[in-house]
Amino acid sequence: MIPLADRIKLVSDSITLAVSAKANALKKAGVDVVGFGAGEPDFDTPTFIKEAAKTALDKGVTKYTPTPCFPELKQAIADKFNRENGLPYKAENITTGAGGKHCLYMAFMAVLNPGDEVLIPSPYWVSYPEQVKLAGGVNRIIPGDETNGFKITPRQLEAAIGPRSKVLVLNSPSNPGGHAYTPAELKALADVVIKHPNLIVFSDEIYEKLVYDGLKFVSFATLHPQLIEQTLTFNCHSKSFAMTGWRIGYIAGPKPAIDAINKLQSQMTSHITSFVQPAAAAALNDPRGAESIESMRQQFEKRGRHMWERLSALPKVNCVRPQGAFYCFPNVSAYFGKKAGGVEITDAVSFAAALLEQNHVAVVPGNDSGFATHVRLSFATSMEQIDKGIDRIAEFLKKIA
Repeated sequence: MIPLADRIKLVSDSITLAVSAKANALKKAGVDVVGFGAGEPDFDTPTFIKEAAKTALDKGVTKYTPTPCFPELKQAIADKFNRENGLPYKAENITTGAGGKHCLYMAFMAVLNPGDEVLIPSPYWVSYPEQVKLAGGVNRIIPGDETNGFKITPRQLEAAIGPRSKVLVLNSPSNPGGHAYTPAELKALADVVIKHPNLIVFSDEIYEKLVYDGLKFVSFATLHPQLIEQTLTFNCHSKSFAMTGWRIGYIAGPKPAIDAINKLQSQMTSHITSFVQPAAAAALNDPRGAESIESMRQQFEKRGRHMWERLSALPKVNCVRPQGAFYCFPNVSAYFGKKAGGVEITDAVSFAAALLEQNHVAVVPGNDSGFATHVRLSFATSMEQIDKGIDRIAEFLKKIA
């Protein structure tokens, strides 16, 4: 038997794995499962981006590249931040990684010392606290209030900051909550942050293009001149350009932090895949990229409104209206302590398991995101599937007594 490292014990088993495995098993058995678990766009990568990758392959762009990527891609990312976000980054302020998840992990490893606290508003993306633990940090969760759209307040943030606080993670628009902060709400949080110059902000902006109802997106680092030295801004191609499988993430920030992350990268993957790099640059530079994003955003806005309306009409279900990303996060706790088809419903995990087993709808329990009272539904699927799935949920709820 191979003895394992103690750090493996720090990583929690995902309590959603059993539900996911069951959904896949049902599908393989020929059961018609409506899946609301997808955390990726159901659109294809735009053709011009795929063509750029094919051209790179034909030109032999299959060898090692500089760490972390070709200079042309770093410049394209820097130009994007200047042009779209008002952030005056240069190429030296940019690094890349194998998707947003990899970028976040490298950043935690680069800045955290054992015992450093990381402030994470909930509901949160499931990987934040696990990565913090692996990097030796300590998670401090700041609970978002559902009545405030899951958003934390400046008072909550100020109260949470202590002598060991090192990083604040902000994710707006949010996975899983679907909520997004207004510019004024972010500015109020920024006013707290600048009073603590040793606090680093990880601004996870991967859903920046998917905002609805006229909401204006702003990058956190633009909200005060001091913040550009306190903030690492994370983004990727996965959500904006429907490129989840391409694994292209990037970070912008102060050069010393970027250099440290590049040092880690040099001993990890060296660089992201060679022939996807010209395609990643094309996505940012070609005007067709913006056109494809807007077309996708409009579809998600319609779907999100429709799913929210359908969920809100269900008895005893409360749902915050999604302002961004492609998730609804309804509260189903009114059905806890009851039974569905003889199965006791105690939390979101048991609710999701019974819903899948009995009515063949797959949702993600919110337990791993700090909200055992909620389930996450992705509207990155067709209107037909949305209606079919919520019809089934309605039938399931009728059985609970």
